[in-house]
Amino acid sequence: MIISDIGEIEAWAREYGRYSFDGADKGGANAYTPTVSPFRGADGFDVNKIRADFPILSEKINGRDLIWLDNGATTQKPRQVIDRIKHFYEHENSNIHRGAHELAARSTDAYEGARKKTAEFLGAPSPDDIVFVRGTTEGINLVAQSYVKPLLKQGDEIVLTLLEHHANIVPWQLIAEETGAVLRVAPIDRSGQIILSEYEKLFNGRTKFASVTQVSNALGTITPVYEMVQTAHRYGVRILVDGAQSVAHTPVDVTALDADFFVFSGHKIFAPTGIGALYGKHELLQTAKPYQGGGNMIKDVTFERTVYNPAPGKFEAGTGNIADAAGLGAALDYVGSVGLAEIQKYEHELLEYATGELRKISGLTLIGTASRKASVISFVLDRFTTEQAGKYLNAKGIAVRAGHHCAQPVLRHFGLEATVRPTLAFYNTAGEVEALVNAVRELTNG
Repeated sequence: MIISDIGEIEAWAREYGRYSFDGADKGGANAYTPTVSPFRGADGFDVNKIRADFPILSEKINGRDLIWLDNGATTQKPRQVIDRIKHFYEHENSNIHRGAHELAARSTDAYEGARKKTAEFLGAPSPDDIVFVRGTTEGINLVAQSYVKPLLKQGDEIVLTLLEHHANIVPWQLIAEETGAVLRVAPIDRSGQIILSEYEKLFNGRTKFASVTQVSNALGTITPVYEMVQTAHRYGVRILVDGAQSVAHTPVDVTALDADFFVFSGHKIFAPTGIGALYGKHELLQTAKPYQGGGNMIKDVTFERTVYNPAPGKFEAGTGNIADAAGLGAALDYVGSVGLAEIQKYEHELLEYATGELRKISGLTLIGTASRKASVISFVLDRFTTEQAGKYLNAKGIAVRAGHHCAQPVLRHFGLEATVRPTLAFYNTAGEVEALVNAVRELTNG
């Protein structure tokens, strides 16, 4: 659950210690123990220590220090994650589960160790509730095809919100077209927040599923997702929560939230691309049909029939992204060592500072002004297209997103096709915010 009060955040945040893989007993000198920087303590939050862990932040762009403000698209990777992947390929590389040799054991330990870390990070009851996927998009498609589609018939309804990323719209459209189901969309107010009373009105006897974002990637709005889950459950409806933009910024506990499904992408939380996780309540994963067929997801195969492994194995056909799963585990270790409560507090202060300074610029209009926001700032400028603004900022070494952010419906609600979107992470600084503000002011002053 997302919590705004810092005292509550600290109550929810979990401590993470160093983790030695189970393979340490087998691996000897090659066994991997991550090097996690200890950022907790009396000195408090030290952004300079954190920045030292991210090699790419020393990169030069157009002769200037890189200022990475495109974290909503992807986050940069700390040395601990990079080293973890390097270690895998140098000491553990093998396929998993069935090998009778040492490297298969090490690789399996790395992969299943990452699953355990992911379950702990999300507050899931068991590692068996975690399915590794390529990312949020694949996770949503898996739920749509494996669990929801078999429930649907002509005239059934799926509830979404206007804030959704295309990845939480298109998969539902695909199964609606196939089954004759209908999408119902919850509206937002002028600030970009869900109107809860209107959301509840969408539920009725035809509602079969709901899928909602926890944080809007286009506006930064933190939705009242706990209340939205409760609403769905009052009507006997299962619900998926898209956590792509929330997990790197705030504590999440899927058990307290009572989400039926929860998805996120590793590359949004300082892990490699191509790896993510789907959490599902155990009984729902057991009910869902396999998404893909092939090796690894089977218990027994003849030409007459196939017996599948139980979840999560039945959803992980073929060779998984083993190395990047290990990288995801290292990223979760790293975020845990910093502390999500500290991350949220620091980023909130940075967001407030950036928002206040940008408001002072004549000709700049902020898009998405909800009272509860994560580290996203969307704006448009008089006299300049978003592409012009993005190119100008790039010339200054400042990386932002300029476009529709795969969220065209919500931008069109505001009469727009695109915005400029700086997005913050815990390695950004007040000095970088000032550089952004000064560059935008220079551009608007001609």
